[in-house]
This record gives sequence, structure tokens and C-alpha cells, in this order.
Amino acid sequence: MVRIFCKNTQTYKEFQEGTTLLEMLPEFEFDQPYPIISAKVNNVSQGLKFKVYNSRDVEFIDGRDSSGQRVYQRSLFFLLCKSAHDVFKGCRVYVEHPLSGGFYCNVKKKEDDTLTPEDIQAIKARMLEIVDEDMAFHRREVQVSEAIKLFRELGYIDKVRLLDTSPEVYTDYYLLGDSPDYYYGRLLPSAGYLKVWDLRPCEDGMLIMVPDRHDPTKLAPYINQPKTYDIFQENLRWSIITKLNNVGDVNHKIRNGGGSELIQVAEALQEKKIVKIAEEIEARYRSENKVNLVLITGPSSSGKTTFCKRLSVQLKACGLQPISFSTDDYFVNRVDTPLLPNGQYDFDNFDTVDHDALQEDIVKLLDGQEIEVPTYNFTTGKREYSGKKVRMREGSVLLVEGIHALNPRLTEKVDDSRKFRIFISTLTSISLDNHNCIPTSDNRLLRRIVRDYNKGAFSPQETIRQWPNVLDAEEKWINPYQENADVMFNSSYLVEFAVLRNHADTILRAVSKNTPEYAEAHRLLKFIHYFIAISDAEIPSTSLLREFVGGSSFKY
Repeated sequence: MVRIFCKNTQTYKEFQEGTTLLEMLPEFEFDQPYPIISAKVNNVSQGLKFKVYNSRDVEFIDGRDSSGQRVYQRSLFFLLCKSAHDVFKGCRVYVEHPLSGGFYCNVKKKEDDTLTPEDIQAIKARMLEIVDEDMAFHRREVQVSEAIKLFRELGYIDKVRLLDTSPEVYTDYYLLGDSPDYYYGRLLPSAGYLKVWDLRPCEDGMLIMVPDRHDPTKLAPYINQPKTYDIFQENLRWSIITKLNNVGDVNHKIRNGGGSELIQVAEALQEKKIVKIAEEIEARYRSENKVNLVLITGPSSSGKTTFCKRLSVQLKACGLQPISFSTDDYFVNRVDTPLLPNGQYDFDNFDTVDHDALQEDIVKLLDGQEIEVPTYNFTTGKREYSGKKVRMREGSVLLVEGIHALNPRLTEKVDDSRKFRIFISTLTSISLDNHNCIPTSDNRLLRRIVRDYNKGAFSPQETIRQWPNVLDAEEKWINPYQENADVMFNSSYLVEFAVLRNHADTILRAVSKNTPEYAEAHRLLKFIHYFIAISDAEIPSTSLLREFVGGSSFKY
């Protein structure tokens, strides 16, 4: 017998060895407002078919939990891939990236014909059939060499290249009916759990809509994001040109001594884009409708600060004189900071910034007046004035950087014709393989964990614990304005995870196994070990990554 402590009920029960979590669930009575779809066993995410052979702590979770969301989404992707292959024999399916409240996908039919709305409806109909049949997902654990042989025979070269660089002896794959596939985490017990989803045409492909993370019984709201789609397509074109479509491609390049070249290409691509943005600002500054206010925003750990500094350098090369400051310097005194429902400070709230004072100073500067710029003292929690004065002159361009910079309320007294808006995103340009896209927030979370730890600001547990609140704030205060940008800049780095692995590995291993945050630390550790690590020694001191791993030549 094994003794199970259920965190949902705070009670113990005994079960026969080998009992699955799914079999245990009915024995524990607790409020279940949404369907249970997975669990955490000793703070590690597991599927409901997981068999328990030793005494364990178990927490059953629904679709509001991030690990539960990933279990649901992976299972949905498998359903999509199998259905597409059933309808179009020999096709190739690509789950590319999150977009518009769902995930953008594409299907290349064997005849290479364009995907039509009728094709999408046929795939959707097959998906519904499999859900109605409640077809089971089955996990198989085999030697890596055996998995490589299986996927090579199926023509899944992307999976072959990924597994070929794995240091492990064994791996697992899944079956849905007689269709095998590889996913880097657990799946649902069966397709019948997939009740909330939709498939709709989108651009040249289709959008698979997923449940809302706050209410899993409803679809996430659709958001039209044409500019975000365009920047993903730009990244995809570069991936095709460089033949680096997924992690296996990057790993093989690094293993063959190409790490330095990858770093050089990554830096060149970003610098090329920054130069182009600077030249566009210069052209608009010298136009009839002079633009001299540049607003720069982006979510947490997107690299706003370093981007602002690198853009300033390029603007100087264009003959302009940039003046920059951060909205953070206009934070209200800490005692006046809005609070979250749990009583903690809500540092991402729009009213955390004294936007009246900030806007007044911006208007004065644009009118040619001199102002005194404050500095926020994060130790004392107060805004301080130390005599730093600035004035805009001929050739001056004002750069304002911060998470609320694109919020119209921040600069509503400034004519829109004088503004140039930039949104910094972190859109991962590669996937693990064709069916496993990398969550765009994983870049930023790993960056933030490393930076917070190196600066002594927060432990990895604290950073992980805060992350859901960060995402909620972005959803409310930042994301609604990203499509208003004149230009979007992607700060993701071609070999970012390979570089971050050396930094994050030790930090994440320090997270205690008996803390709730261990589940996310464990997932991230597994994730970064798909990448062959490379040193950051050749990354320039002006690189965006230096803001997070240290060694930047910029002063922050």
C-alpha cells in the first residue's frame, strides 16, 4: 500500500501500489469548478495516467494552472496533427507560434496545394470524430535510438534531429490510435477531455483556439494581431534562409562548431533591424510632420532598456540627439502604490506611474522648456530630484521607455503625429520540432530568473511565484496596445536558450523540491536541456542578452 497526501483536501488515503491518479481522484472529495486534467506529484507535473508506487503528495489541477494548460494544449496539438494526417495522407503539420488568443498552424499537403477553408473544415470534422470516440493517448518509453528509427521511418526528420542530440538513453513518445508523435510533456488520458477548442482559417494557415486561462470552459478571446503575425513571418523567412527551423538544427550547428557564427548572425539581425528603425525615425523627424517623441514599450524582460540604449546610439549615427528616460522614474511613492487583491504592491498597474507629472514634463520638453528629471530610489521607495535638467534643442528626439509607454492615456495631450511607437516583443523564432512550439513567455521568464538572481533582487522561487501576476498585468496593461505600434522589434535571440542554459541550470537546481515553485523550475530545467549549451564569451557587451546575463557595457 502507498499513502497519498492530497493537497486539495489536506487529507491522507491509502491505495494499492500502481494505482493511477485517475483512479485515485474519485476518492478525494473537493470543489472542482472546472474539469481536473492533470496533477502535480511531489511538485512535478504528471498526467492522470501516472501510476504511483511510493507514498507521495498529490495536487489535482484544472485548466487554470499553467502546467494544466500545457497538458491540454499539447494534447490538442496531437489531435490536430493526427487528424490532418488522417485527412491528407503524407502531409506535414506545423504548430508554429501563439497568435490572436490561439496558436497559428499550417498544413503542407503532399501535393503542396494551398490550404483552403474546406480543408480546415475537413480536419476539424475529423478532430470532432476522434473526440466523440474518446480515443486514448498512450505513452511509450523506449531507447532514444529506437525512437529515432521510428520517426525516421515516418519522415519526421525534425524529431530525428532533436532526439539525435539528446544525451538521454531513454525517451518517451505517445500514440493516439495508431499514430505516434513526440511531445515534451504529459498529455491527457484521452481525446474526450478536449471539449473546448476551435479551428478557424487565419492568413495562409489556420488558428487553433484554446481555453481561456481564467475560465477553461470558454475559449480565449480572439484578438486580431496582423502586425504580430507579420513579425513571426519575418522570423520564419530567416529560419528558412538559414536552415535553422528547430532546436535540432541549432544543436547540430553548435555541435559542428558553428556556435560563434550563430551569435554573429543573431547580433547582425538585431542590429540591422535597429538601424532600420533609427533611419525611419530620422526620416519622420525631418519630414513635414516632425516626429520627435519615441515611445518604447514591451512586456517584462523583453529588453526594453538595452534596446533604448542601442537605438540611441544609432540615432546619434543619424545625426540626431536622443534624450531618454524611463517611466519607472515617475513611479509614485511606494506608500501610494496600488495594491493587488492579496495586499501586495501592484507595481505593473498604470497608476503606479504618476502619469500626470510625466505627461506634464513631456509636454514641456516638446515645447522647448527645460525640466528637472527625477530618479526613483527603489531602496527608499521615493521619487527624488537631484538637479538633473534636460532641454530639447534642434535635432533632439525624446525617447520614453516603460511598460505603459504605448498606453494612450500616458501621452493624450501630445498630438499623435509627433509620436513614433515601438513595441518590443520576444517571439521565439524556432521550435523544438514541427509539433512543439516554444512558449514566447519562456524566453522572458528565464531571462528574468537569471537577472533577478544575479542582481540579488529575488530568488528563483520568488521570481517564479510572481510570474502569473506579471502575465496578468501584461494581459491588462500592455498587450492591448501592441498592435498600435508603428514598428515591432523582436528581441528574441537565435541561440538564447543555448546561452541561458549555462546560467539558468545552477539557479534552477537550487529551487527546493518541497516548494510549489519546483514544478516550474523542473519543467524549465528539462526544457533548457534540449539545447546544447554554448558560452556567452563571444556575445558583445552591447548585446540585449547582456542585460540579463551580465557584462553589459551600458549603464542601467
